[in-house]
Amino acid sequence: MGRKFINSLALSALLGGCTAVVGTEDSAPDPVPEQVVALAAPYQDVSTARLLPRDGCYWYLHQGPVEATLLPLRTIDGRPICAARE
Repeated sequence: MGRKFINSLALSALLGGCTAVVGTEDSAPDPVPEQVVALAAPYQDVSTARLLPRDGCYWYLHQGPVEATLLPLRTIDGRPICAARE
C-alpha cells in the first residue's frame, strides 16, 4: 500500500509540471503608431517594438551577440517613449 501511494504521489508531481502557459507576451504585438516611429532614435529596431501594459512604455527587441533583450524605446534625447496615461 505504501509503494502505491509513493508511486501515485510521484506521478502526480510529474504531471503537475505539465501545464499550458496562456497569455504570454510572445504573441504578435500591435503595430507601433507612426508618431512613435518618428520619435524613436535611429539605432533601435522599431519593427520589434511593442507597448507593455505593466509600465505603459514602448520596448524593442535588441539582438545582442549572445542573447535578445527587451530594451526601452527611447527618443534621440534618451528619454523613454511611453503612452499617455488615462
